[in-house]
Amino acid sequence: MNFKTLRDFDFNGKKVLLRIDLNVPVQDGIVAETTRIDRVKPTIDYLIQHGAKIVIISHFGRPKGEVKPEFSLKFLTPVLEKQWGYSVGFGEDSTKEITLLENLRFDPGEEKNDLAFAKKLAAHGDIFINDAFSMSHRAHASTEAITHLLPCGAGLLMEAELKALHIALDHPEKPIIAIVGGSKISTKLSVLHNLVKRVNYLALGGGMANTFLLATGHEIGTSMCETDMVEEAKKIMATAKESNCEIILPIDCAVVEKLEPGTSSDIVDLNNFPNNKSAVDIGPKSIDAVCKILESCKTVLWNGPFGVFEIKPFDNGTNKVAQKVSDLTKSKKLVSIAGGGDTVSALDNAGVVEDFSYISTAGGAFLEWLEGKELPGVAALKNSASRAA
Repeated sequence: MNFKTLRDFDFNGKKVLLRIDLNVPVQDGIVAETTRIDRVKPTIDYLIQHGAKIVIISHFGRPKGEVKPEFSLKFLTPVLEKQWGYSVGFGEDSTKEITLLENLRFDPGEEKNDLAFAKKLAAHGDIFINDAFSMSHRAHASTEAITHLLPCGAGLLMEAELKALHIALDHPEKPIIAIVGGSKISTKLSVLHNLVKRVNYLALGGGMANTFLLATGHEIGTSMCETDMVEEAKKIMATAKESNCEIILPIDCAVVEKLEPGTSSDIVDLNNFPNNKSAVDIGPKSIDAVCKILESCKTVLWNGPFGVFEIKPFDNGTNKVAQKVSDLTKSKKLVSIAGGGDTVSALDNAGVVEDFSYISTAGGAFLEWLEGKELPGVAALKNSASRAA
């Protein structure tokens, strides 16, 4: 890895400016889910054990460069103390072993990648550590400009994430299959164009699969699709053919007349699709087809569900395929990398989150990585290492 990590620094007696992602889900003022907090704990532990004082910087919500009390990070201090097991102070006057500074996005300089704001941040630390891969697709003051002002490196979470992704896309063990779901092709155009050049199989689900089915001449009734993306789907299929990538589309579907909890569904073959119903999940033949291909693969990349997993039983397709990936991963036959918000929720629903080789909680950063883009926050760490050398 061509950037510095925690093991490259002597932290004893130093103040570490630590960029993490505390943009956690909150309902009625209570943190609904602590994954992002929990996954940075190994970095916190390492720094404390090696004699560092930690100053945490993060954003929360979209206050758009204005001080808005409802976006203050202060409410998180007791949550951090509970999850990490250390005392956490708030604000610049804190004397605790860990200090949480106010929301970065209260200052317009953050999103403008302003050097003057980065200098204010740099005054709080001797070393900068970025442990927020989920924000590394943004060239902000706390991810890019700051790296020009302090010695910097990657935290343990960032390091693990980059290692996993590097192995999975840049140097994967083949055959490799990408599973991509979601409602729209238009949001993942660059991802699909990049993947078909890199993987052996591309299995599609959700609304985007319907658009591809339409492009291949199938009737899809009232199913969600993007008719204006049909030509784009044809281009992706043409690129896939040139690259010897096989696109796997549903061959049967669970269909409903009206999508709502408790509604009855039918399983239909694509050749007999009713014109008054819509597809909400893949059927058993499609599940078997994907699972059979998985048995021949060495690596899987997963982004997006196969069906409307939020409404049971239309999580069946996602659950069955996820369980197959889980079994193959546990038996050391498959390296499994997944990421994206809906993906994490869908795999959590399937009960397999702990079984995958690596699951990224990053949304936009994970997608941009799948597109083959260089992420500004990662590039900044690499450039800093080059300057230091």
